[in-house]
Amino acid sequence: MDSNRDLIEALDTLEREKEIDKEVMLEAIETSLLAACKNQFGKADNIKVSINRTTGAVSVIAQKTVVTEVTDDSLEIALDDAKALYPAEEIKEGDIVNVEVTPKNFYRISAQKAKQTVVQKIREEERRILFMQYIGIEHEVVTGTFQRYISNGDRSQRTNNNMSINLGKVDALLPESEQIYGEVFAPGERIKVYVTKVEDNSRGPRITVSRSHRDLVKRLFEEEVTEVREGIVEIKSISREAGARTKMAVWSSDPNIDPVGACVGLNGQRVNAIVDELRGEKIDIIVWDEDPARLIENALSPAKVVSVDVDVYEKSAKVIVPDYQLSLAIGKEGQNARLAARLTGYKIDIKSESQNNEGYY
Repeated sequence: MDSNRDLIEALDTLEREKEIDKEVMLEAIETSLLAACKNQFGKADNIKVSINRTTGAVSVIAQKTVVTEVTDDSLEIALDDAKALYPAEEIKEGDIVNVEVTPKNFYRISAQKAKQTVVQKIREEERRILFMQYIGIEHEVVTGTFQRYISNGDRSQRTNNNMSINLGKVDALLPESEQIYGEVFAPGERIKVYVTKVEDNSRGPRITVSRSHRDLVKRLFEEEVTEVREGIVEIKSISREAGARTKMAVWSSDPNIDPVGACVGLNGQRVNAIVDELRGEKIDIIVWDEDPARLIENALSPAKVVSVDVDVYEKSAKVIVPDYQLSLAIGKEGQNARLAARLTGYKIDIKSESQNNEGYY
């Protein structure tokens, strides 16, 4: 730096362009200079380093005790010398006075230390600012851009099937385990992802996202459906097999609001927008009911149910359906019954009226 003022101007620019607090930087530089002073002043317990916030001038001050006879000149100052430094003040033995002890070569040291500290602090502050910006999106849905396939760096689970998703200032990791089977994206394609975790590390925020998390569906409905976003319609439970099918139970405290209709939208516009985002994943929306029997009956939709016998202590239910509805109630490979069980929290035993087929899901 050509002058001390250059330091102040440089910090002003950093604060303006990178939003790095100028005072934080100056305090860090003062701390680093104080550490450097220990080489010259021993432990430097009585030494203070200050930087003028306007001119950038650096001064090293020693706080010394006024004595009549000096035994340690690093900690003490003679009474006559103290009076000479402060002629307008009444100085007496035992007072503490500030004595400037700035070394002759300290400008060179301060310039070097300031440069090192600024570089280090810029990295730390940029990382902190980025982390603070992105910690707020944890458990939210964001739109990102598919970049490329990468390895996650975990030696025990290393795979090149993880995706890098750019979120603007940082790239997020979409692990293979959080992807929807069969989904393929073109480089530069924009997709919505659910942020499962935001962690801070030495290289900046480490963000993990998901396409398969059930809360992705919940957040998409909050974005798309005003009644859900405002709390008029509440999503009570979701069960999901990503890429295939989701069941969602909704409820409204307002008797004039149809919670299912609100989520479906006029001509299915709202739910279809979410289905499109999920690449055709089917979404069943049912009415939540505090009565477990009615909830289970609703959850097995679109199958028709004859009766439901619930054991609330065992959290199990026996369901009777018409013979011709048995395969629909169970679903392909048991999917409908499995999702209904997860949605309600009950183990469901489905039987046909002729009772010639049954099983737990």
